[in-house]
Amino acid sequence: MRIETIAVHAGADPDPATGAIAPPIHLSTTFEHGPATEILHGYTYVRDENPTQDRLEAALAQLECPRYGKPGQELVRFEGGPEAQAQDVAGKAREATTAALAFGSGMGAAAALFQTLEPGAHVIFPEDVYVHVRVLQREYLPKWRIAASVVDTQSTEAIAHAVRPETKLIWLETPSNPRMNITDIRAVARIAHQAGALVVVDNTFATPVLQRPLELGADVVLHSTTKYCAGHSDAQGGCLVLKQKGALYDKLYHTRMILGAVASPFNSWLILRGLRTLPCRVERQSANALAVARALEKSKEIEQVFYPGLESHQGHAIAAQQMKGFGGMLSILVRGGWDDAVAVASKVKLFRNATSLGGVESLIEHRASAEGPASTTARNLLRLTIGLEHPDDLIEDLLQALAQ
Repeated sequence: MRIETIAVHAGADPDPATGAIAPPIHLSTTFEHGPATEILHGYTYVRDENPTQDRLEAALAQLECPRYGKPGQELVRFEGGPEAQAQDVAGKAREATTAALAFGSGMGAAAALFQTLEPGAHVIFPEDVYVHVRVLQREYLPKWRIAASVVDTQSTEAIAHAVRPETKLIWLETPSNPRMNITDIRAVARIAHQAGALVVVDNTFATPVLQRPLELGADVVLHSTTKYCAGHSDAQGGCLVLKQKGALYDKLYHTRMILGAVASPFNSWLILRGLRTLPCRVERQSANALAVARALEKSKEIEQVFYPGLESHQGHAIAAQQMKGFGGMLSILVRGGWDDAVAVASKVKLFRNATSLGGVESLIEHRASAEGPASTTARNLLRLTIGLEHPDDLIEDLLQALAQ
């Protein structure tokens, strides 16, 4: 079954109690149990599990690894009366080989993953990576006695050279934030698995519509579901999707439950709703971004455009192999420095100066100032989040800002 169909139907069975087509939202923080804490309806407390979150997790797992969509297989179905449904939602989500865990934010998901590592472990990070992952690596991993190396993950040789006997995890972003670097996931997975390490891919920019790292050899996929999955700039969340449900899943589940980085039912419901239109939105945003990137590549006011859909991009060939499309994110180097880039950002009319990405609206951000003291981003770089507006209007807006 194709991903467009999975996105509409995963986790979206009609409510058995009412027949409602829209998935219900369960806001209760606690659930009735027996006098000796016997579980009567599948749930006890919201921080452990809740029905809305379970629907979201089932949908995320199917999108990242759509084995349920193959011929002869069914999507996860939730059947029976209200009580049986509650148990079915939790039970069938847990039984799937590929499993997802929802979190309150993407960083909550990332932190939980690192907290499953034992002291003395070693992690490899990309040079170009989301700024708060860099802060976590620098400020928190040493406290947990976890060592780290930072390399250019565009180079498989650099990764292989950085691997140690104690390396347990290789962290990838592809495309990266904000320089849109591309990493060969298959090649890195071979290196990691030979060393007994896991490969984790932040797939936020690409989404499962354009790239499925688990099918390319990765072990875990991370999303800031705040972004494209939710898609409307109104819900915060994160998730981890694991290829195999085993000891790592159990550790992550326990860490989430004890340390509390759980997803709220309401945000889970909003993100689940956003998944319904994810393929349509990403397809349009990718087409818009390619049009914008090609137009900006011709501007004399720009030093360089970073977009993997351009043939001039260093990682274009690998991106074309492992991605269905090239996404709605791009970055540009404005000719000049900090002040010149900020000046362009101040003159746009359709683009909004704001953090985040993946919503229906187009955003622009001077990343060096947004990232603060930890930034390693070029001072003249602007990151563009391309939305659902007409691409010609977006191009005209950027060109007039560049020309002034």
